[in-house]
Amino acid sequence: MPTATALDQATAMIEKTWGQPIEILETLTVQRPSTDPLLRAAMHVRSALAITDNAAAAHQNRLHALSRPGYVPAFFELERITSSAADLRVAHAESQTYLQSIRRVVEAREAAVPADRAPAVRLAQAAVARSGHAPHASGQVADLSVPSAVVGPSAPAAGPRR
Repeated sequence: MPTATALDQATAMIEKTWGQPIEILETLTVQRPSTDPLLRAAMHVRSALAITDNAAAAHQNRLHALSRPGYVPAFFELERITSSAADLRVAHAESQTYLQSIRRVVEAREAAVPADRAPAVRLAQAAVARSGHAPHASGQVADLSVPSAVVGPSAPAAGPRR
């Protein structure tokens, strides 16, 4: 039974968080990129992860070919085995880094979407009411006794400016 790759884990995490198959999410990201910037970020990281995952598979296949049972590598192939092993480790580290960044994007989305939106709506309404931008009830006249703020200098300043 093959183990799940980092790309498979990222795909499952994104599908679970946004509640749709990855094909639909890819389409949404391309057609309407500004609707959900966190989805767009997760999909960008996932595409980079796909490239790294393919590179890791290529290095792993090369390493398996050079170290298969019954095969004795030639002396000049030892450098290829060593470099393939190092490249495979780098690709795995990059994959884990990309997977971790997708986790952080998912956590940011979960933190941005409160579970109970009712307190947030009440707080927003209270803030609007306190700021004085609330619409006036019919029949009430706005208090015009507050002087308007002056914008800019009242007269040109004399002398050099620095």
